[in-house]
Amino acid sequence: WRSDTTRQPPLPAPPTVRQATGWLLRNPATLTTDEQRHLDALTTACPPLARLYDHVRNFADMMVNRHGHHLERWMATADADDLPELRSFITGLRRDLDAARAGLTLPYSSGPVEGHVNRIKMLKRQMYGRANPDLLRKRVLLAD
Repeated sequence: WRSDTTRQPPLPAPPTVRQATGWLLRNPATLTTDEQRHLDALTTACPPLARLYDHVRNFADMMVNRHGHHLERWMATADADDLPELRSFITGLRRDLDAARAGLTLPYSSGPVEGHVNRIKMLKRQMYGRANPDLLRKRVLLAD
C-alpha cells in the first residue's frame, strides 16, 4: 500500500578506507575530477582530516623538492595540531632527526643497493639446499 513517491533515492556508498587513503596520499595533480570532488567532500565533512591532509601534502612537498631544512618547522606545526595519527610518526622522526633531515635533503639514495640485496636474496632462496656457497657466489657474480 506504500506509494513510490515517498521513496528517497539511495545515498551513494561511502568511500572505502583504501580509496580515501589513495586520495589523501596521491599527488593532487593526478586525481580525476570525480576523485577530487570526493576528497573535497571528505575533508569538508571532517576538519581534522583536512588538517591531516595539509600536513601530508607539506611533507610530500618536502620529500619531492628536498627541503629537509623545513623538517623541524613541519614537526612543530604538526605537533601543534595534536593529531594522534601523526604523533608516532613525529616521535620516530625525532628519534633520528639527523638521518631524517639528511634523507629529505641529500640527493643520495640507497635504492640501487637495496635492489642488489633483493636480487642476492632471491638467488639464495632459489638455491636453498641445492649447492654449496661457492656456486652461490659464482651465480651472484655472473648474474649481472
